[in-house]
Amino acid sequence: MDIASLIGVLLGWVLVIVAIIMGGPLGIFVDVPSIMIVFGGTIAASLMCFKLQSVLGVIGICKKVLLYPLPTPTEEIERIVGYSNLARREGLLALEEKIDEVSDDFTRKALRLIIDGFPGPTVREILEIDIENLMARHSEGKKLLDNMGAMAPAFGMIGTLIGLVQMLQNMSDPAGIGKGMAVALLTTFYGAVSANLIYIPFATKLGNRSKEEVELRSLILEGVLAIQAGDKPALVKEKLKSFISPKSRELVDSSK
Repeated sequence: MDIASLIGVLLGWVLVIVAIIMGGPLGIFVDVPSIMIVFGGTIAASLMCFKLQSVLGVIGICKKVLLYPLPTPTEEIERIVGYSNLARREGLLALEEKIDEVSDDFTRKALRLIIDGFPGPTVREILEIDIENLMARHSEGKKLLDNMGAMAPAFGMIGTLIGLVQMLQNMSDPAGIGKGMAVALLTTFYGAVSANLIYIPFATKLGNRSKEEVELRSLILEGVLAIQAGDKPALVKEKLKSFISPKSRELVDSSK
């Protein structure tokens, strides 16, 4: 689980809710028409801009951001150097026994390709296509969330206009004025909060996660190709250290 994302989401919502409760009852900030306008309108507009499958997958995107942290590059380097040691001692076919222990599909596929004897250029081409497709999927998800972050405040303004019209048409009815003002103000509130506590942060996080995952997969690609080429484990480690910061290199060097 990505602790930073979880803390950020919880802290943001807790602060907003506590601030509301400190000023009055929480129930006055619940308005069904406002929710329909902002969240329903944002989803409707997203369906007009993106494929149905992409919009339905937005929950999966948010789940990925929150619940599936990536292994660190130092951990991956240690794992690949271990594979290199095994292949150096017993040959590439010895990696067959490690495949079932690998949870990452990309790493499993990379090992399978070199075990099956595909030439290095072919392995690189196949895995680079995988990386490009990953980037394309993440780019579409980020674009969807960015658009939702831009549209939610806009629908908040639409709700404000609707509420003001309702209020002006019922100036003689105090109950109607209150209802119109509630819709007018709460739609703006919902739009701003949802954009700044859900859509935009998740889009930014997804962009960062995508960059991290691409870098990690590139590291795995180069490591697997180095193993296939028969490089010594020490050389494999030195090649992969170029993917990480100097401080992280010290951690790799200090590991056994």
